[in-house]
Formats: sequence, structure tokens, C-alpha cells
Amino acid sequence: MDFATALIAENAAFAELLRNADLSIPVPTCPEWTLQQLMRHVGRGDRWCAQIVAEESMEYIDVRAVAGGKAPEGQDNAIEWIEAGPRQLIDAVAQTGADTSVWTFLGPRPASWWIRRRLHEVLVHRADAAIALGVDFDVDPALAADAISEWLERVVIQADDEGPAGGDRPLGDGQSLHLHATEPDLGEAGEWTILGCPDGIAVDHEHGKATAALRGPARSLLLAVVRRRTAAEEGLEVFGDPGVWDTWLARTPF
Repeated sequence: MDFATALIAENAAFAELLRNADLSIPVPTCPEWTLQQLMRHVGRGDRWCAQIVAEESMEYIDVRAVAGGKAPEGQDNAIEWIEAGPRQLIDAVAQTGADTSVWTFLGPRPASWWIRRRLHEVLVHRADAAIALGVDFDVDPALAADAISEWLERVVIQADDEGPAGGDRPLGDGQSLHLHATEPDLGEAGEWTILGCPDGIAVDHEHGKATAALRGPARSLLLAVVRRRTAAEEGLEVFGDPGVWDTWLARTPF
């Protein structure tokens, strides 16, 4: 997948939702936010990442200090501001070097890591905007599946960081959770088995029985794991111990 091209397209789709929207509308999946605040979060976030990469920073940069981080006045100007954000990040990665190590909230990563991260950030926030506006949220199954994989990669690292004493890990030792996307073309990319281990969790793409399992379209699985919609709202099939799924939701990032 060409993450840079996908980021530009996904960002454009997000911007199009907001182009003629009332930006004072609340976003129910982002409590206490309006569409205006959601727009600012996305536009400033792209520029924050671009600045980290451009400066080859190995330390956190205060997002409030990011150059150009405030949307201009006027909705048309603000939409143009949103649409320009991904290009700033992509250009910064090209100039710095895709493999150059920079700061991320998971520790040092190649600069190109931020492009995939921002792609899936805006994808989920497009879902937030669609839900707020009461319109359909459509996404290519392969993109939705990669968003799940990228999200799980971050969850694994965070759970491992808690170590053996991490009582708040999303899966206990010996527990397992299986996610199964029903689109046949996805193959192994549409299956995830998450295993609770003594020192964290592990993920593979094999099919198998688990303590709990969810089955349905990749889009619906994505919305469920990032807690934008419930499994019931998305019509997902849930098998096994429902308490495992409930604990997983309670102990994984929003």
C-alpha cells in the first residue's frame, strides 16, 4: 500500500465532509468536541508530525507551539489548510529521509512511520465526522484491515511496556481474542489472533479458536476496536466469553 497517496486521499475525504458542514455540531464519539475542534486536531496534528520530522527531533515537541498550527479564518480557508497538512509531512519525510530516526510516542522510529500513523488517524477521525453528521462511512476493506493492524501494533508495544506486573493489560495470560474480517480477498491480512502472554500480548494473522472472537466486515471491526461503534451496532458476530471483549475495550486506547 502506498501510504503517502492514501494519506492525501483520506485527508481529502475528511475535508470534503467538513466543507459545507456546520462546524459547531458536536462529535459524539469525541466527547466535548465539535467538528471545529476535530478539524483543528487533524490539521495541527499533521503539522506537528511534519515539524518533528523536519527538525529530526528526538524529543517531544509541544503541539501548541507548532508553526501554522491554527486554522485560518473562513471555512474555505480552513479546508485548504486541512488539505495542505499531509503534503507538509510527506515533503518533510522526503527531505529528511524516510529511514531517519525521529521521536514518536512509541520511542524512536523511522520518519516514514508518521505517514502511516497519520493515515489511520485521519481515517478514524473521518468516521467521527461521518457519525456526527449522520452520513455513511465507507472505507476500502484493505485500508480498514491495515488500520486494525497498525492499531494493534501500538497496543502490543504499550502492553509490553507494562511488563509482567501490568495488571491493566487488555488480555490476561492465557486469554486470547480473534478478529475475523469477512471479506475473502483479504486473506491473512483480515485475521488477527491476539494472545495474552506473561509479559504482554502478541498478535499474529493465523486463524484459530480463541477465548473470544468477533466476525464481520473489516470496516465494522475497525469501528468496534477503536470504540466508535459497538459490536452490536455494527452487527458483528461475537463468540466465546463476552467479558474478554469488554475488558479489552476498557483497557485499550481510544
